This record gives sequence, C-alpha cells and structure tokens, in this order.
Amino acid sequence: MDTLWQFVTQYGYWAVVLGGLVEGETLLILAGFAARLGHLDLPAVMAVGALMGALSDVLLFSVGRWRGPQVLARWPQVLRYRERFNRLVARWGMLVVIGMRFMYGMRWAGPILLGMSDMPWPRFLAFNLVGASLWGFLAAGAGWMFGAAAQAMLADLHEVQGWVLGALVALALGLAAWRGWRGRVRRAAEGNEERNSGA
Repeated sequence: MDTLWQFVTQYGYWAVVLGGLVEGETLLILAGFAARLGHLDLPAVMAVGALMGALSDVLLFSVGRWRGPQVLARWPQVLRYRERFNRLVARWGMLVVIGMRFMYGMRWAGPILLGMSDMPWPRFLAFNLVGASLWGFLAAGAGWMFGAAAQAMLADLHEVQGWVLGALVALALGLAAWRGWRGRVRRAAEGNEERNSGA
C-alpha cells in the first residue's frame, strides 16, 4: 500500500501512464486521491489514464488481429470462450467493447478476442475510446471523491492518510476479488453445461 502510494506521489503522471497501460484501477484510484491532495491535476489524471488504457487495448486488439490464436494457445481456457464472446459481440457490439475493461478477466483477453473477431478497426477504436474515457473518469473520480469525503469528515487528513489509503486499496482489492468470484462461478456453471451437453 505504502509502496504504491510512494510510487504515485514520486512519479506522478508516469505512474498514471503505467497504471493505464498495465496495472488497472488501483494506481488510477490512488492518483485520483493524490489529485485531491494537490499532488496532481484531476482532469489530467483522468485524461492520461483514459488515453493509456485505450492505447493498451489498441495494442492488444492488434495482437489479436495478427497473432491471436498463437498468443491465446498458451491460455486454452480463454480460447474456449471465443465462440461465446463472439456471440456477445454480435448481440451487444458496442456495449461489449465499452464494458470489457469492467469485466473480470477481460482486461487483457477481451481486446485480443475482439481482434480475432470480424469487428472493423474504426468501430473498435471509437467504442474503445468511449470505454477508456468512462473507465478513466470513474476510477480517478472514485479516488478523488473518497478523498473529498474523508476531508469533509476529518479536520486533518494528513493524520489519517494511511487509513484512507488503506481503505482505497481495500476497495480496489475487494472489487477485484468480487470480479474473480463472479468469474469462477460463471466458469463453473459453463463447465457444468458443457459436461451436461456432452453427456
């Protein structure tokens, strides 16, 4: 927790770049909190996080378009979801592209699977930018709002800064655990369906 916070306060927007490209919500939430404390600018945090998130998905979409089967051959469980994912894309299209970064297990696999689909580049780019913008706004905004609420309730935020940071990290970890649990339940249900259909 302290290490992540030090990383955000020491490297500022470079930490946001890394969070958008690789890590996910935790660094962006902490950067939003840092913006509340005056270390960073909130609109800049949202914009950088959104742009890096969008760039990450474009790179992964490219991997899926050109080398998807070879890359996902290392994760056969992801390849098993390809047909189901394609049905979701055919039915919901833009909503899948916008929402995939909020779905457990889709942060990396989703753009690659989309690259393997017949979705055209312009459509993906447009909806991906919408999804990344929403993600950057919500994640950084959550950190900022949490800091604002704590600041309103507590006279001196610096005395409880560690508790606030702990709560933010607990919130991010709880969200990840909940998404993981949902993914396991969904996979178990699908495994049961496959066994029943095979029988």
